[in-house]
Order: sequence, then C-alpha cells, then structure tokens
Amino acid sequence: MKLKKQVTVCGAAIFCVAVFSLYLMLDRVQHDPARHQSGGNFPRSQISVLQNRIEQLEQLLEENHEIISHIKDSVLELTAHADGQPAPPRRDNGSWTLPPESRPSFLAVSPQDCQFALGAKGESPDLQMLAVYSLLPFDNQDGGVWKQGFDITYEPSEWDAEPLQVFVVPHSHNDPGWIKTFDKYYYDQTQHILNSMVLKMQEDPRRRFIWSEISFFSKWWDNISAQKRAAVRRLVGNGQLEMVTGGWVMPDEANSHYFAMIDQLIEGHQWLEKNIGVTPRSGWAVDPFGYSSTMPYLLKRSNLTGMVIQRVHYAIKKHFAASQNLEFMWRQTWDPDSSTDIFCHMMPFYSYDVPHTCGPDPKICCQFDFKRLPGGRINCPWKVPPRAITEANVAERAQLLLDQYRKKSKLYRSKVLLVPLGDDFRYDKPQEWDAQFLNYQRIFDFLNAQPQLHVQAQFGTLSDYFDALYKKAGIVPGMRPPGFPVLSGDFFSYADREDHYWTGYYTSRPFYKSLDRVLEAHLRGAELLFSLALAHARRAGANSRYPLSDYSLLSSARRNLGLFQHHDAITGTAKEAVVVDYGVRLLHSLTNLKRVIINAAHYLVLGDKDTYRYDPATLFLSADDTRLNQDSLPERTVVKLDASPRFLVVFNPLEQERLSLVPLLVNSPHVRVLSENGQPLPAQLSAHWSSATDAVPDTYQVFPAAPDDFCLESQHLRSCFSGSSGLLQSLRCAGEEREQRVSTEFFIYGTRTSKDKSGAYLFLPDGEAKPYTPKDPPIVRVTEGPLFSEVSSYYQHVQTVVRLYNVPGVEGLSLDVSCLVDIRDHVNKELAMRFSTNIESDDTFFTDLNGFQIQPRRYQQKLPLQANFYPMPAMAYIQDTQSRLTLHTAQALGVSSLGSGQLEVILDRRLMQDDNRGLGQGLKDNKRTCNRFRLLLERRSSASKVQDGRPVSFPSLLSHLTSMHLNAEALVLPVAQQPALPALRSFAPLSTTLPCDFHILNLRTLQAEDDSLPSAEAALILHRKGFDCSLEAKNLGFNCTTSQGQLALGSLFQGLELNSLQPTSLTLMYPLGTASNSTNIQLNPMEIATFRIRLG
Repeated sequence: MKLKKQVTVCGAAIFCVAVFSLYLMLDRVQHDPARHQSGGNFPRSQISVLQNRIEQLEQLLEENHEIISHIKDSVLELTAHADGQPAPPRRDNGSWTLPPESRPSFLAVSPQDCQFALGAKGESPDLQMLAVYSLLPFDNQDGGVWKQGFDITYEPSEWDAEPLQVFVVPHSHNDPGWIKTFDKYYYDQTQHILNSMVLKMQEDPRRRFIWSEISFFSKWWDNISAQKRAAVRRLVGNGQLEMVTGGWVMPDEANSHYFAMIDQLIEGHQWLEKNIGVTPRSGWAVDPFGYSSTMPYLLKRSNLTGMVIQRVHYAIKKHFAASQNLEFMWRQTWDPDSSTDIFCHMMPFYSYDVPHTCGPDPKICCQFDFKRLPGGRINCPWKVPPRAITEANVAERAQLLLDQYRKKSKLYRSKVLLVPLGDDFRYDKPQEWDAQFLNYQRIFDFLNAQPQLHVQAQFGTLSDYFDALYKKAGIVPGMRPPGFPVLSGDFFSYADREDHYWTGYYTSRPFYKSLDRVLEAHLRGAELLFSLALAHARRAGANSRYPLSDYSLLSSARRNLGLFQHHDAITGTAKEAVVVDYGVRLLHSLTNLKRVIINAAHYLVLGDKDTYRYDPATLFLSADDTRLNQDSLPERTVVKLDASPRFLVVFNPLEQERLSLVPLLVNSPHVRVLSENGQPLPAQLSAHWSSATDAVPDTYQVFPAAPDDFCLESQHLRSCFSGSSGLLQSLRCAGEEREQRVSTEFFIYGTRTSKDKSGAYLFLPDGEAKPYTPKDPPIVRVTEGPLFSEVSSYYQHVQTVVRLYNVPGVEGLSLDVSCLVDIRDHVNKELAMRFSTNIESDDTFFTDLNGFQIQPRRYQQKLPLQANFYPMPAMAYIQDTQSRLTLHTAQALGVSSLGSGQLEVILDRRLMQDDNRGLGQGLKDNKRTCNRFRLLLERRSSASKVQDGRPVSFPSLLSHLTSMHLNAEALVLPVAQQPALPALRSFAPLSTTLPCDFHILNLRTLQAEDDSLPSAEAALILHRKGFDCSLEAKNLGFNCTTSQGQLALGSLFQGLELNSLQPTSLTLMYPLGTASNSTNIQLNPMEIATFRIRLG
C-alpha cells in the first residue's frame, strides 16, 4: 500500500476565526496578534465592572443562585488568567507541552437565557406520548374483522341532525427509488401516471387528485409541452389537483438531519412557486416508518395548516381510535404556548392501500378497489372480487360501502370523513382512471340522491377535507377545533403487527448514512462560500469573471441530497442496484461541491481580486481527500514537500471561532508549519499506518502496549484503557476527584430461527446480545504526542481509535472515538458497541430527533428488546443528578439503553434474508464503514428528580458545539503547486462572533429566472438552539456569549452591506410582516427563522 511511505502532520492551534473562515498556512494559518496580546493582560477595569454587575444580579435574582455561581466561576477564571497563566501540566517529555493559550476562555451566559430549559409555565398537553407508552398494555388482542382494533357499532339515526360528509381522495404513492431506480420508475410508471392524470381529470370537473413528490413532478414537467403545462396550472387553479407537502421527496423522519429535511422542502416549494405558482397547504406522509415531531414544526413554519400520518404503532392507533383522539393539534414539547400547533390526522388502519382505508373490514373495502376487477393483474386476497357498479346493484353496493364509511367515522370527532383511494404507483393506465372514477361516481350519485341516508359523498383533495372540517368546527385553518386534544411527543418506534418493530432501518447500510452527512456538510459549506464569494465579486464588479456555472452544481447537489432523504434511501431499505444509483449521485455531487468550495475559496483568499481568473482546467486549490468509487472510504491527499514552501487554505464552516487540530499527510518528516505571518505553529508528527503494524520507522513515538491497564492524560481529561483489549474503561475530567467508569465492549445480535427474521426494516433478535469474541486477541497500539494521543485496537471485524486532544477548548473536552467496521464475513449478525457506566440513569435515556431537538425515552420492560431501540441522528445521552454522558455521532444509527448506566449503538447489520415488507432482498452489500463519535462527560450542578421527569430535555452549549465540531470538520485545501503564486490573505466573513446559541443553518443563494443561474437574493436561515445551563465545565474555550436571542444582521457580514432583509416563512413562500429598515432581529429559543436578504 502506498501509505507506508507517508507521514501525518497535524498542525494544531489553528484559529479559524468566525464563520466559514478561510485561513492560510504558509504552511500557514493566521493569528491576530493584537487580540493575542490583549488576552494575557485583560483590563482590570472590566473585571471590576463584571464583579459589580454580579452583585446587582444577586440582589435581583436570588432564586437563580446556581446560574450566578456559574458566572462567578467564569470571572474568577478570568481573574486567574489576568494574573498570569498557570503552567500547563508537565509531561514526561518536556518538549511536548502545548504553548499556553494566551486568551481567556470566557463564557458569559445571561441568566435569562437559562430560563428556557428550566421549563415553561404553559398548559400541559392532553396527550403526552411518553405517558401514553407507559399507560398502554401492548397486548395485541384479536379485534375481529379489524384485527388490530375492535368491533365498531352505530345507530343509523346518528347522522340525522348532521349528515356525514365523505371526501374520497385519489392518490398515487410514488417512491423516488425502491425496487427500481428513480429514473426507471419514472420511465416505466410515473410519467404515465401524470400523463393520464392531465387527460382524465379534464373529462369531469368533479374529479380530484393529490400529488406529493416534486422530484418526479419536476422531471415530468421538463418533458411536457407548454399546452400540457397550461392544463396542469388550470387543474391546480380550479382545485382539482392539489400539491400536498410539496417537498422534493416524502422524507424519512428517523435518520434524516434537519438541515436536509428543510433543504428538500425548500427545493420543492421553490420549484412549485416558480413553475406553477402554488403554495402547499396540507402535509401528506403516508409511508415513512414512524414520525418525528420535527416535521410538524417545519410544516407549521412553512405555513401549512394540516397534515396526515399513517405508519404509527398499531396499539397506539387502537388506543387513539377508542378515545377519538386520532385527530389532534400536534405541539412541540418545548413550546410554552400554542404557537407550534398544527392539526394532524392519523389514519386508523393497517395500511394506506384501498383495502385498509374505506373502513375497518379489508374484505369489504377491497371490493371497492376497482383496479382489482376480475381479469386484471391483481386481485383481492380475501377471495371476494370487486363488482362493476350498475343500475341493478348500485343500491346494495352503496349501502355496503356506506356501512364502512359510518364505522370509520365513529373513530373521529367530526362528521367529516377522509377516505384515501390509492396505493403505490397507482393510476398508471387510463383504464384504471375509468374503473375507479366512473364506478365511484355512480356510488356517489346514488348516495347523494337518498336524503334518508344523511350522507354527502364526493371526490376531494386533502385541503377539501380539512376545509370542510374547519368549516363545521367554525374556525379558520390553523386554529384548534373546539374539543380536539393537544398532543406532544413523537411516534417512534413503529410496529405494524405482532412484535415486528421497524428498528433495524435506523442502522441499515450505515456507509450511506455516513456519506449522506458528509455531503450535507459539504453542501452547507459550499452554499455559504458561494453566496459570499458571489456577493463580494458583485460588489467588486468582478461577477462576469466568476464561474456562475457553479450554481447549477449547487442546485444539482441540493436535489441529490434531497432525493436521498426519501424514506427508502437514507433508511437503507432499497434494492442493491438502487443503492448503487443513490451512491453514484451522492459521490458525483460531493466531487462537484468540492469544486464549488475551491472556486469560492480561491476568489476570497486572493489579496488582489483583480488578478482573479477562473480556469476550469486547473483548479487553484486541491481537494482534501478523494474517493475512488461511490462505496470506497476517502483517501486523504498527500502534500508533496520540496525546497519551496507549500501553502494551505483551511476552511472553518462554523459560525464560531474554533481551535482545532488539522490533520495533514505529507511525504517527509522534515517539516515546519508556519502561520500566515510567518510564526511557527505547534505541530505533531506521527506515523501514518497502513495496517496495525506497518509504518515508516524513525518518524513516530510509539509505546507498545503492555498487558497491564494504562491511562492517557491531557489538560482536560484522563482516560484509562484495558491493556489486553485496548478499549476504554474510565474517564475523568480535570479537577474532578471521581473517576467515571465508561467501559466499552462489543456485542453481537443474532436473528430468530423462526420464520420471521431480521431484514432491512425489522430488527428481530434471537434474544440478548452475546459478547463479541474474535478468534485472535487484538493488536493494541498506543501513540503519545504533545497535541494528541490515541489508542488503536485492531480486531478482526472492527478497528477502534480513541483519541485524546491536548488542546484548550471544545476539541479537548471530549474523546474522539472512531470505529472502522467490516462484517462482510458475518451471517445474520449485527454488531453493537456498548458503553457501561455507574451513572444511575434507571430506565431513562435521551435521543435526538433529526439533530434538532431531544426526546426523552424510557426502556419499557413490557416491550420486546427490539422495541426499545430509537433513531440517533446526532446524539444520545444518559444522566443522573451528578453526571451526563453524551454519545455524539456523525451518522444516524440505532441506539438504546437496555440497562441503567448503559448506552448501546448498533454499528452495522448483515442479514441474509428479506423481512417480508416488499423489498425482496436481505442486507448483503455491506461496505467497510467508518463510524465517527465523540464521547462527552459533563458534571450536572443543579439537577432535580422532578425536573428530570419532564418530557423535555436540552443539551448544554458545550454539547451543541461538540456536535458541530464533529459534523462540520475544518477542510484543508492545499494550494496547487505553481510557478508564481499570487499574494494570499485570510478571509473572515463575519465582523463579530455570533452568540453561542445561534447557528447559521444555511445561506442559500436563490435561483434567477433562468434555473441554472443565481439571483442577487439569498435565503439566510438561522436557528437559535435551546440549551441547558446546569452542566458545568471549566475552560470551555469558546469565545462567545448569549444575547437573549438578539442579533444585529446589518453589520454582520464584513465588507458587505445588507441591502434588504425580509422575514419569510421557512421555505420563503410567504413574507412575514413588512420589510422594515431595522436589521436587528430576535429569535426565541428553538426557533428556526428564514430571511430573504440581498448582500452587496
């Protein structure tokens, strides 16, 4: 392997100041000397001012005692810094100490900003999902014709006073990739569905249809005539065709990250607004495998007023049906009032197909799916076929169907009934349109002509249904109908029958779950840099020389990332060939985004912008790494050194300053690293290993591990390892007396021997996990150094590296853990990593939803083991009144806490069979996969059992920043070798550091009239994070404060003016208020807000 000849250099203490800053190393990285000097002698006057402020605060806020002591600590720390830096701990090898950090790490959180996490005084919801889980017996009794429910009875006179209003909603569920690829589905089915739709809907104005996947719709639109487009606009305009949700796809809600969820929603909404001039009003998510409470928040922020969900645990459906709670206002757990409420309709039965949507008896409903008329390709499994409706049988058939409608209606509070009519890829032939629409119309005509039946039936769209319901309730859309319950929480994990829990897909195909997040980080970085470079180029009048064609690369990357959020893509539940198709798209976009980043960075770091020339053949910078194929791991670029210096540009995509170790491969051990102004930077030279034992001699410091246990120590952490296994055993933070046991072990789950086995969707283990027992003991390698030390353990199926950073700040406060997993020789096995601690967490643990919010979980003894796994897109933690241990992750995986003090994550699964959910394959295409984590141990200062019992929880600020560091790594871009290098200068886009709790989610340049070109406007999307102040940490090392959610945008972007600022709904479809002259904004905790801005 080539790598034997290479050496790693890690340049550290690289200040990448402020957002997405671009830094140079001459071998170069910038320090700001002025700010450094002021750090050492912090003005005494400021300290006394702070102490006076604290005395005033104590008088005002005695009850906030713990918060004030927190600020006092910070001030004492600051005073200590001012009086001279305490020497960092000396190491055995004196030359290894890091130069002291010359600026105080001072974090002042204003007490008002700590109130949010302590809980609101708002009314509690009628239905709290955590409580519902505790209440239900989950006994799965046979309910008769509705197997998972109960018998429904009614009196025919119940509708005398108020007739039943029935809306039959025709739909076709189109998966953008599952059994076939996106393109194959389009050519074989989707284009025919949409072509027939235009034709058939025009035949009768009473016909209705809904559509949701814009990825398919836009492809079709590009291929149809102007005449057909006009017909579509007419159908939408007159209410016959409704676009529901309007995202690029119907996303998975378990593994998807909120950046990508929002991005695919914007992509769809912007397409709809530009091409059809329509704004979606209702959400439709019938196929995702469980539901996150993040989605209702995003839909509400996009101005939708109602939504439909379907795949919810059958026991919850039955419980809600029995209490008429299937329709509710869905509210965020952290919402102090009702501002996040959105009306939600839950479908009551097993599936969204025709047999399970007209009423409780599938044998009867199937007879009203007229695609299954005798002679067709599909029939009714219940052995009674549909009959075409005629004058002779209409009375009897209509009565039979009405009975089902009435029974279904008894499960809801209103006299308005929603009856979906469709299934996967339905309505692809004109004959099916005729069979369904003509037969149903005959039934409706008959029912509506019989006043004694007290029913009004018709075709409708989703919004027709919601509007009729709101009208009956006497309210405007978006308000809470009188008497309807409020619910908070989420709908994971999902079981569709028996103990068949859909918890396997939280981990299935982890290689692509990881690639998804790499692409997401690159897309965000590319959006930010492209928007800034373009604004600066326009301001300098250089936009004619800037590669505007990069915009179409950005646009295509948005669409490929959006496509992958589909509920059969990121979930790992598509056929092998389809997975390859997704992988090729992701890699293609990743390569293109690196190009966009390089072009923008090139422009922004040029000292003299007039010299800028874009040459597509020779890029100014090279990429930090390359991937040979869609399923290979990245290989880092090696920087070749010679007598003349090599330059590097380092890009920090975060909006906070960051002190990070930046890894770099070079081909010689004789290397120095200098900052932009020629100052030497601390660097550590280490061997680069191509295997457990192969490296270049003489260039590294290695202590072979003895069989005795051993410890590594940095200025922040002491971590101890087992000498025999090389795995972590305990952790202690600096200044703490107590060592916290954090022992790591690997376990293996098998699958059942019975007919139902684990597959891509389902996790059906054969009992508890058994310890992983490789045939050979591991090779353990310990590397120590001034900037980082690490322990690598090489097992047969997993290589772990635990790294300790000896740097101040965020990076040094947590352990970096990575696992390179390869289980390609396993048969029906799943590999899990378990952390066991002394934390008294009992049965409670916490997982994130979409990287946006935290949902408390409870281990339910009454449920099978597999039911207790949950998605972990970004983090999971356990805690007691003393400590919190958080596992941060860079890719979505399944997680649980199966015992007090435990946290367990499934790393990969290899399954040889299908699990009977339609895929028709097992999971046999495993890849070598690298899973990356951060382990953060925090001390809790003011926790109480009462507070911990609440159905809401928040990470600390340190935890939020740790997650950002893990998910948005600094990019190292070597300047390509060239004869005459132009003068380069670091670029810092922000004039001030953002408040710690603000995150720039995106700065997305909007498209011009011509699709492929950028406009002068951009969408600035900000998120203010909710955080918990009760977790203490010394020397936090982030140089930001909080500001009660206030931010001055006017002067934020250095060297650019904010020419206009318009607050809008999340996806820019609705302006909110009038564009004012003020550029000061305020966000509430947890709020995501979008602004249409123009920089110049």
